[in-house]
Parts: sequence; C-alpha cells; structure tokens
Amino acid sequence: MLNSRPHWATKPRIMAKNISTASLKGYLNKYFGFSNFKGNQEAIIRNVLSGNDTFVLMPTGGGKSLCYQLPALMLRGTAIVISPLIALMKNQGDSKRSYMLEEGVAHFLNSSLNKAQVQQVRDDVMRGVTKMLYVAPESLTKDENVQFLRRVKISFYAIDEAHCISEWGHDFRPEYRRIRPIISEIANAPLIALTATATPKVQLDIQKNLNMLGATVFKSSFNRSNLYYEVRPKVNAVKDIVKHIKQNPGKSGIVYCLSRKKVEEMAELLRVNGIKALPYHAGMDAASRSENQDKFLMEKVDVIVATIAFGMGIDKPDVRFVIHYDIPKSLEGYYQETGRAGRDGGEGRCITFYSYKDILKLEKFMQGRPVSEQEIGKQLLLETVAYAESSVCRRKMLLNYFGEEYAPDNCGCCDNCLAPPTKFEGRDELALLLDTIAAVNQKFKADHIVNILRGFTSAAVKSYEHHELEMFGEGSERSVVFWNSIIRQALVMKFLDKDIENYGLLLITEKGAQFMDRPYDVQFTMDREFEEADDDESLAMPLEKSGVVDDELFSMLKDLRKRVAQKHNLPPFVIFQDPSLEDMSVQYPVTLDELRNISGVGAGKATRYGKEFVELIRAYVEEKEILRPQDMVVKSVANKSMNKVYIIQSIDRQLDLEDIAEGRGLDMDELLTEIEAIVNSGTKINLSYYLNRTLEPDKLEEAFEYFKHEAQTERIDEALKALGDDYTEEEVRLVRIQFLSELGN
Repeated sequence: MLNSRPHWATKPRIMAKNISTASLKGYLNKYFGFSNFKGNQEAIIRNVLSGNDTFVLMPTGGGKSLCYQLPALMLRGTAIVISPLIALMKNQGDSKRSYMLEEGVAHFLNSSLNKAQVQQVRDDVMRGVTKMLYVAPESLTKDENVQFLRRVKISFYAIDEAHCISEWGHDFRPEYRRIRPIISEIANAPLIALTATATPKVQLDIQKNLNMLGATVFKSSFNRSNLYYEVRPKVNAVKDIVKHIKQNPGKSGIVYCLSRKKVEEMAELLRVNGIKALPYHAGMDAASRSENQDKFLMEKVDVIVATIAFGMGIDKPDVRFVIHYDIPKSLEGYYQETGRAGRDGGEGRCITFYSYKDILKLEKFMQGRPVSEQEIGKQLLLETVAYAESSVCRRKMLLNYFGEEYAPDNCGCCDNCLAPPTKFEGRDELALLLDTIAAVNQKFKADHIVNILRGFTSAAVKSYEHHELEMFGEGSERSVVFWNSIIRQALVMKFLDKDIENYGLLLITEKGAQFMDRPYDVQFTMDREFEEADDDESLAMPLEKSGVVDDELFSMLKDLRKRVAQKHNLPPFVIFQDPSLEDMSVQYPVTLDELRNISGVGAGKATRYGKEFVELIRAYVEEKEILRPQDMVVKSVANKSMNKVYIIQSIDRQLDLEDIAEGRGLDMDELLTEIEAIVNSGTKINLSYYLNRTLEPDKLEEAFEYFKHEAQTERIDEALKALGDDYTEEEVRLVRIQFLSELGN
C-alpha cells in the first residue's frame, strides 16, 4: 500500500452541526426542487457532512441516492460513487446533470467510454467541476484509474448496492470485496455504504469487509405499504401476464425472467399482442441496452422484459407493476426487484409465478460451483420456497426475513391476507417439533428434522443414530410440506431462530423454551398448494379463443365463403375451413394483420382471400356495436426454431416423409398434422415427389378428382367412405394436403 497522500486529504470538512435545518432544506430545494426530507435523509446527510462513516439500510424508493448526492454537491472535492452497473451510472448521471447548469457535475468512468470521452471526464474532474464520479468496481482496480484518482480531491466514497459485497447477498460480486484495499491505496476518506436489501447477516458482512464496524447505522423500515404482493401458480402464466398488462393500458411495468432467451421470447410475445415492450439483458450490446432503457424512462415503451440486471438504481418512480415470470434466487433479490414498483408512493402490484420445478432448475445451475457457495445458494432458495408456499401474510414474512417485526396479522394488501387461509390448532405439532430439535442438540437443519419426524431413515439420520430417538416417526402421518410449513411459521412467530452462519441450523429461542416448559394453544395456517404445469410452458403458445361463436356472423361468413369459392371455382373449404370461420366469429378480426392470427389462416390466405372477410366483419361490428375481445386474446409467437421451418425446408429438398418425421422425433400422424397446419395457414408446399413414389397414378388421380369435384367438406371420414377400402387414412390425408396446397395457396 502506498503511504503518500495529496496535501488536501486531511483538510477540515464542513461540520453538519454548523448547518441549520433551514439551510439544509435550502440546498435540497436549490439542487433537487424538494422542500422537505424523507425519513432518515436529513440525519444521514448530516452524518456524511460531519465526515463520519455511514451505513444506510433503506428500501427502494426511500431516497437512498439523495443521501450521498446532496453532500457531494455541498462538500469540496469529488465524491467517488462505486456502482455495479453501467445502466445505473448513466441513468443517475443523466438525472444529476438535469438538475445542474454545469454540464460536467456528474460523470461516470467505465468501459463504455472511448478515449476522448475518458479524457473529457478526467479534465472536468481535475477542473473541480465534477462533484460525483461514478465508477464500476472493476474500473476502480485499474492501475491508471488508481493513479488518476490519487490526484483528485475526494470528498467521500459512496458504495451503492453494498449488498454485492456479501457472499450471502443476492447479487454477490467478488470485485466488491476488493474495494476497501483499493480506496485505502487511493486516499482515505469517509465512507457511506447503501443498500435496499440486507439481512442482519449481510449487514455485518458488509461492515466487516469495508472496515466500518464503527459506522453510524441508519435503518429505515423495510415495509412498503403501497405494494401489493401475490404469488400465483405457474400455470397459464403467459396468458395471465398478457391479460394483466392489457387490463392496465399505458401503465409502466417490468417483467423479470431468469434467462436471456426467455426475455427475448417474452418481449416478442408482448409486442405481437399490441404491448409496447422491449428486452433488456447482459447479452445485448451496450448501445442497445442503453437505448431500450432510455425508451422506457422516456415512456416510449410501457414494459421492459429483463433479467435482474435491469432496474438497479433506475430512477423511474411510476412503475405500476413488477411481474416475475421466473421466481428469483433469493428473497433479497425478490424484495429489491419488487421494490422498483410504486417508488412514488402510488400503486405497485407485485405478481410472482411460482413452480417448484423452477427451484429445481436453479439448484441444478449451482452444480459445479464450490461446495460453500452451493450451500449458501440452497439456503437462499429455501427461503424463497418458504415465502412462495407460505399462507402467512407476505409482508410479515418479508419483514421478518430482514429482521423487522410486523405486528398486524393481516396487512390487507397481499393475496394471503385478502383470501385468508384455513387455520388449525397446532400446539401438539409445535411441541413435537421443538422436542425433536432439542433432542439433536440444535445442530441440524430443517430437512434433517423433518426426516426424523416422518420416520425417514436417510443416510444422515442413520449415521447419527437419530432413528433411535423416541420421536422418530411420530409425525409420519403428516407430509414434508406440512412439517416445513410448521417450521417456517415457528420461525416467524419467534419460537425458532435460524443460524444462517452455519447453513441454517434450527435453534430454539427463549420464547420456544418457555413454550416447551408450559405449552399453550397456537394457531397455525395451512399452506397453499400449487398446481404444477405438466411441462415447461412454451412462450410460443397457441391462440386462445376467448368467447362463444357468434352464430349470426358465422352464418354470414359461410355465405361469403361460398361466393368467394364460386368466383375462384374451388370447394368452399379450400378458402377457409369451418374452424377458421368459427374463430373469426369469436375474435372479430377487422384488419388483415388480425386475420392472419386467426387459427388456420396465416399470411398467405389472409392476403389472397381476406379482404372481403374483414370488410364484412368490420361492418358487422360497427352495426352491432360489438365490444371485441381483442384485449383479452393472447396471440402466439412464431417460433422459427421449431418444426415448421424444418419441415418446409425438408420437403423442398424432397426428403422422404419418414425421414423428416424421424428427424424431429415425430410419428407419421404427428408429421401430417404439422404439414396440414402449414398448408391451412396459406403456405404452399409440394408433396408430388412423395405421392408419385407411394401412390399408384390412378389412385392419386381419383382421390384428387374427388376433392376437386365431389367433396362438400374437407372431412377425411367422408372421403374414405366415398373412395372405398382401397385407400388408407394416411393416403387420403396426403392427397388432401396436396390438393389444398395446389388450389388454395
């Protein structure tokens, strides 16, 4: 470590005790336009101005940024703000410059800048113009930046998103653990560390790592009373998301997905359903990410679909909903991401879709990491499962997790409180649980305790001879889910504590010990059961009908189809099949774009035959003053990587259908269904090469002539009856495909 320091490093600082509240409010109004401070802001700012180390725990929307921005503008020198994300730096830098006349008052220094831009930043800093310099932890460690900052008059260091320091935090970044040695090498100056999410364990970890155990701690309540929390089963989640957004037109929102692929798919699906949405994830280039973020902030789009990288420190106060398509890896992550809703104190709906299958996927992702890291990750996941499956007030559970007690039993603003679950008397169950924990000397985690209670002889139970305990199997009539629920509720009610330092060992509290001495009645609630989807939900979901068939319109459409068919000298079913007309009489498409999303239509048929149909439907809708269900319809996204493109390209190459089916893991019936869908949507294909190899010429001609001149419908059973026993169903389907493609498309 270098010992020499610039001559100004020890100059006296502004003393907060010399500044009146009126003067502080004057600065607040001058720089930010506010007349009053929120919560602990004034006390925190005074502590920073006095040159003291400061630790700030404040929920998202509480005004953390102001706690270092105002002192930075008031003090001599430049405040170094260490921040994890380029997006956050840009947003906050833009925001600060909007308040000030001087262009260079806030700058960021990171990898997104070219050499000329870096030089401009350094010039502004050295001229004393820049009051806040945002630096990524990775940039802070570069030797050229260390040498530059040693020449800068530093007022203080602000470490934003300080939970990134802790391995127990939800977004651990190893670079953050190098901050203390680096800033000691640059110049000693006071520190302010800020985070919106930190359990007591994480808080201590941060303070130890930054060598600021003596810091003044300011902890605001984690309760965001304006936020509504809800967890839904992950069944038909895509449809629910589209409907929720369309029922809230013009409102800003964020949809979080865990993978970049899901982000892209979800953003595309929202767009085809008429929602102004853009993706945001680390796989995009910096310019695209920045552009999409700006469009969201400028309200050119309503929804951002993002991985968790989006939103940290983004100053958008009117986000009205935060939806988690995938459940986060930890409750800290969940709390921070939901906290981006309703930062202005207005409406904020937080909806999460939960399936235990997602938890299993997250556990699988951890494989290959160091054992200690896997243990930490699993403990954090268990807390997330507990929150999702619990029937206890969600607000109570969240605040309990962050070491804060929430007294009311019903917050009136979460799904569990608005639809109270069934309660039951659990005195005997609690007593059995506590006796079991005591019998193993409080040295085991929840899963081990549950195995003992249910009489399951796991390897660990056997090795510790816990199958010899008198309570072994005493709770066998109850499920694993039940006992995990009792443990979670006992933790919330303070009968138990969890030693998270030792991977979640269950400890009996003083309250629990008193209960063991003199048991009394305790009310527990039954946990919610989550329905599981059979398979991973595809974002390329089918179009859903949202109502009953309008018989009058259906009849009119059939008449029109007959007229169009006569004009083209074709059977009516070649134009549009009955299911397509039924769908039109449900969805009321009034444009060709809407028509091509109707089942069995597609772009080709919409262009070729659609004009008269949409004109008829438009006139009908206007005459009858029909309220169309379009806002509630979830349209599908064409998945170009799926079967359609493969099948079309394979047929173009004249591959045998048996080989095409085998290549996609389909049987022949499934392949023909796929080909029929392709043809019915208006795409022209040519199976003549295959038909000529597999069907005798006279049979092929006879079947083709049947569909052209005799068939009244497209039904296969009627064709088989007319053509006789010489034909198989597969042969008739193949001829019908070729006929529809040649004459209809």
